[in-house]
Amino acid sequence: MTGERPPVPPVPPARHVPPVPLESRLGYLLKHAQQRLARASAAALAPLGIDGHELAVLAVLAAEYPLSQVEVAGRLGVDRTTMVALVDGLEDQGLVERRRSPADRRKNIVELTPEGRDCLDRAERARLAMERRFLDPLDEETAAALVRALRILVVEERRIAE
Repeated sequence: MTGERPPVPPVPPARHVPPVPLESRLGYLLKHAQQRLARASAAALAPLGIDGHELAVLAVLAAEYPLSQVEVAGRLGVDRTTMVALVDGLEDQGLVERRRSPADRRKNIVELTPEGRDCLDRAERARLAMERRFLDPLDEETAAALVRALRILVVEERRIAE
């Protein structure tokens, strides 16, 4: 062989493929469903004076033993600066308190106050009611299947990232 390459086959002519309506695209549907859910969540939580990010912080703090700001940030997937701002806001409302870790004075431990626990309880009830209303167009079995499928996608993504 002289190093010649075989001829490249010709590219077939492009066929016209009609565009698919946006309403059939997964990304479009997920984005708009999330936007609608975020608006409903904001409206449900507004009377309590918190937003969805702050509710997530309260939920993480209630679910475990005392955590540092850095540990909470890691569980929520937010950077340290964002975490400081979230904790500052919750602390200003009297919902959490910071204290130095007795084991490592460089760490701030964040804990719910009694007011924070009460706010979390009321916010969780509001969130659950809002989610039921959001999923109301679906029958119970379909709504449960949607939540299970999304959970699988999110958990699988976390496993891949780790």
